[in-house]
Amino acid sequence: MTYLIGLTGGIACGKTTATDIFRQLGVPVIDADVISRQLTAKDGQALPAIALEFGADMIGTLGMKRDLMRETVFSDPQAKAKLEAILHPMIKKEIFEQLKATKAPYVILSIPLLIESGHWVKAVQRVLVVDVPEEEQINRLVYDRHLGEEQARAIMDTQASRDERLAAADDVIDNSGSLEALEARVKALHEQYLSLAQAHAA
Repeated sequence: MTYLIGLTGGIACGKTTATDIFRQLGVPVIDADVISRQLTAKDGQALPAIALEFGADMIGTLGMKRDLMRETVFSDPQAKAKLEAILHPMIKKEIFEQLKATKAPYVILSIPLLIESGHWVKAVQRVLVVDVPEEEQINRLVYDRHLGEEQARAIMDTQASRDERLAAADDVIDNSGSLEALEARVKALHEQYLSLAQAHAA
């Protein structure tokens, strides 16, 4: 069984930057967000079920209308649960397909809602949290992604708190510094994970 590292972090903490560095080191990264986007893009497998549940107006020429869906599920917990009921089994199936195809010593499984899901926390050997202070998250959402501060805080409120993520973490990447510092931390973790994977396989 491949050694699994579950990577997570709050919105705008820099998960993608971290996983890109792992990829550069030759580590396979299975990203639940990427799978979700593929499922809901043009000709995506989830589109028929989404159209059936939410109406054909939710589908455009590029696939699911993301902004419209975001507004819909953000204000309606039942709609959010319906979307998750469609997507989560498909995402889970694709994750397992990708896992079966890998022969690497360890794999990074990037799941934004890893802590909230419960299921995936139990499936991984270690939890790696990419972390920045909450004010830094808000600054990035406001200045980099052009969201209003109220909207930024509302999105963050739908996720596990920073304290909850850190409490669940086996390892933490502090991503409030430079790219060079991030690269150094990832490389150190890479060596650690290779050793742990080797011991796990023995």
